[in-house]
Amino acid sequence: MIDNYRLKKEFYAIGVSYEKADAEIRGKFAFFPESVESFSAEAKSIGVENFFIVSTCNRSELYGFAESAESLMQLYCKHTNGTLEEMKTVVSIQKNEEAIQHLFQVAAGLKSQILGDFEIIGQIKIWFKRFKKHNTSGAFLERLINTAIQISKKVKTETTLSNGAASVSFAAVHYILATQTEISKKNILLYGIGKIGRNTCTNLIKHTQNDHITLINRTREKAEVMTQKYDVLVKDFSELNEALKKTDILIVATGAEQPTITEEMIPYDKEMTIIDLSVPENVSHTLASRENIQLINVDGLSKMVDETLGSRKDSVPAAMEIISEHTIEFNEWLKTREFVPAIQSFKERLEFLQEFELKNLKKKNPQINGKETLVAEKLVQNLTNQFASYLLDNRENAEETIMMMEEIFRLKQNV
Repeated sequence: MIDNYRLKKEFYAIGVSYEKADAEIRGKFAFFPESVESFSAEAKSIGVENFFIVSTCNRSELYGFAESAESLMQLYCKHTNGTLEEMKTVVSIQKNEEAIQHLFQVAAGLKSQILGDFEIIGQIKIWFKRFKKHNTSGAFLERLINTAIQISKKVKTETTLSNGAASVSFAAVHYILATQTEISKKNILLYGIGKIGRNTCTNLIKHTQNDHITLINRTREKAEVMTQKYDVLVKDFSELNEALKKTDILIVATGAEQPTITEEMIPYDKEMTIIDLSVPENVSHTLASRENIQLINVDGLSKMVDETLGSRKDSVPAAMEIISEHTIEFNEWLKTREFVPAIQSFKERLEFLQEFELKNLKKKNPQINGKETLVAEKLVQNLTNQFASYLLDNRENAEETIMMMEEIFRLKQNV
């Protein structure tokens, strides 16, 4: 049982991913950073606890304690462009232990659109931190995320699951290498320098030997950071339309709710390969109808890379074994959480009795000093540890034991 002191609330993972929804549908349920504060305030007002959202190009998911999945879905849809009716046709819902396992598998890259995608754990950390600023976390979620991070690190270092094109950013470069000739002579424009954009830039430099790479971002300073590491050209956002006229390969990694590349921005007779890494898609669909435009989105990239994944799939059992080991550790920690209220109440009662008896002794014997106090405090801790150990070792009798101790010591648990 997960944190049974939460009474009627269950831990849910609800979301929309590439497994049931294409990029267009996923775009409707994309969650944006600017909605974190308002979402958090409303979630807490209706009793949702320990929650966060992670939204990437292949999945948008809400994790948290609530009385029902329906209430979470309704809340989530209010802060996205999707409707509850649409969500019900593509949603995946996991509860309690299944939700925990789902998060661990997502963190390990086992649920990614590109098997072994190592960028997902970075996204989880970023999104969790965004929500944590608004006091949406607690001991359970902190431990859960830390365990997910440990799993990701171990899978990456001890298996070959992430070998090769194990991210959307590398998949984009892989696609360019596979479909373009004389890449070093092509003018490449990378539009959008968020995390995926930065990773794409790094992979472009490493694998294309191209010195005609231009970066454009709404905030120029973010793009200029890349010039400290690589020989790239940065242009102002106001120069975007002019730059597009000279672009052979356009990679779009913006994070807008509406298209940032529209049909009128690309000259009609211009030949161009466009790779849209954004969800929702930020390149107008109508551009795909032009004979001289090659347009591919994250779903198309993933299908292409999936054809080369053979050996990486062999690492799945090893990754699942790592998840199993950490799940056992997490469950052991959860067991201790069940008895926290009783143990804490027992300790507080002992501390009250300790303070009461020490006051009486000091009245009779003013020479009593800190040494006696330290001995008493140590005794309280030892008794508390013994009580906790007994509960853990005798779980089948735990309820009866707690009731007996409540009666003997007049304990009051803070549920």
